[in-house]
Amino acid sequence: MPTPADPKTVYLLASGDLRLSANRLCWPAQEALEKQLTAAVKSLGYKLKRAHAFCPEAGHGFLASQRQGLDAFRDIPAGTPLIVAEAVWQYSHHVLPGLTTHTGPILTVANWSGQWPGLVGMLNLNGSLTKAGVPYSTLWNEDFGSEWFRTRLQGWLEGRAVEHDLSHVAPYNAASASPDAAALGGELATTLQRDKAIMGVFDEGCMGMFNAIIPDHLLNRVGMFKERLSQSALYYETTCVSDEEADRVLQWYGQHGFKFHYGPDEASDLTERQVRLQCKMYVAALRLADDFGCDLIGIQYQQGLKDLLPASDLVEGTLNSTERPPVFSRDGKRELYAGAPLPHFNEVDECAGLDGLLINRVHGRLGLPIENTLHDLRWGDDDKSGTTQEYVWVFEISGSAPAEHHVGGWAGSEGLRQPAMYFPLGGSTLRGIAKAGEIVWSRIYVRAGELHMDLGRGKAIDLPREETERRWNATTPQWPIMHAVTYGVSRDQMMGRHQANHIQVAYGGDAASADHALAVRAAMADALGLKVHLCGTDKSGAALA
Repeated sequence: MPTPADPKTVYLLASGDLRLSANRLCWPAQEALEKQLTAAVKSLGYKLKRAHAFCPEAGHGFLASQRQGLDAFRDIPAGTPLIVAEAVWQYSHHVLPGLTTHTGPILTVANWSGQWPGLVGMLNLNGSLTKAGVPYSTLWNEDFGSEWFRTRLQGWLEGRAVEHDLSHVAPYNAASASPDAAALGGELATTLQRDKAIMGVFDEGCMGMFNAIIPDHLLNRVGMFKERLSQSALYYETTCVSDEEADRVLQWYGQHGFKFHYGPDEASDLTERQVRLQCKMYVAALRLADDFGCDLIGIQYQQGLKDLLPASDLVEGTLNSTERPPVFSRDGKRELYAGAPLPHFNEVDECAGLDGLLINRVHGRLGLPIENTLHDLRWGDDDKSGTTQEYVWVFEISGSAPAEHHVGGWAGSEGLRQPAMYFPLGGSTLRGIAKAGEIVWSRIYVRAGELHMDLGRGKAIDLPREETERRWNATTPQWPIMHAVTYGVSRDQMMGRHQANHIQVAYGGDAASADHALAVRAAMADALGLKVHLCGTDKSGAALA
């Protein structure tokens, strides 16, 4: 039985990865965060107490499973203030079940660092709590010493919810939409609901991302239906692809200027054997999607396949590209999904999948680039090169960005081995630097049993190579990166609002066409029954409409 609550004691939980290698390597960063946070809480007259102990055998102090999380909650007094503090990527389902029944105030906290990263883990947990209908507050800071942080922490400790500036958000008003955008958006929505689409899901619920699962009854209303597929089927189909077919895919990469950085050690280097298996997985994914008539697919990979095959990210980025190695049906008579991407939603994030299909339909109709991807909303920082005074985000994903998003396309992209702590069998990324241009960013999420969409405008910018390398080295240098500026949305406004670790990105041709694409997608989503929210401004600083 839990001991009675002490009004000056706050309990702390640290949700971690499911992978022991990641938890061990990342523990020092978490330990440093907890030391700083403990000092901040103490300075305000309160005590921070860990709700679970460091495990010497495991070599870390994270909750590493749902079972461990549930057990930890048994000893937390009812009504006690609770902080979930994150310096790392974490699996939300380790703590989400206990948080859904906790009766005290909840605060999620992350350090402002791109290293592992806690910001991404916290945003995933926030989106999951929102979907589950659990009230919470959220904060972030470099070292938990700023006045901004301390004032808000003190208010929360005294029983007040943390409120953030959300003045950049406005509800979509169909009555004020341009007639052209409204008409086209409505037409595209009617077509989707009439003809319907199939989302191929290779095992649901990657890495505990509760926020990334759309309940069927909500998804079906928009005209999309899940084909639930197994990653075991993808593994088997991969083993059926011939060496000759894999060689043709590999040769295509070389002919298009894509460079793989090979090394001799399977445990730490990228090898040709790993890439050949990725080439086979690419062929297998297209054939299975064709078998079931899928309009888009999502591969979980992080659990299950990680113990069987190299990383899926090269496969995913290639699928998201319009220009990609041709793959034919088993009888050789049909090229599969010829001349177009087969949209892929990384880590089976179904919210990103639905968003990606809407982008595909809207941009295809407008003659704009249809390639899109999700990135992690990884981190951000002021530009140290003096190129811009604007705040520059690091949008970064594990390799599944399309080549068309990169400077130089395929020839400007390269393949590096995935980090061993996350990807034990290696595999190549599809690394590149996002080209400069006008972008539309977005996120679909579930709140109060309904689908919502946040939409905003921004730009990807060029930074000097030295500044790019600084940002890569502060995050994950093997992964593709976008230097992003969000129009009319500050760092803290974005963090206070965003409901996911992921952010969807697509390019417009120029500012005017990107504005129009946003307007059409807003109209389409509204016609499909989503609650649409416009965030920030256009390039000129005018409110979005």
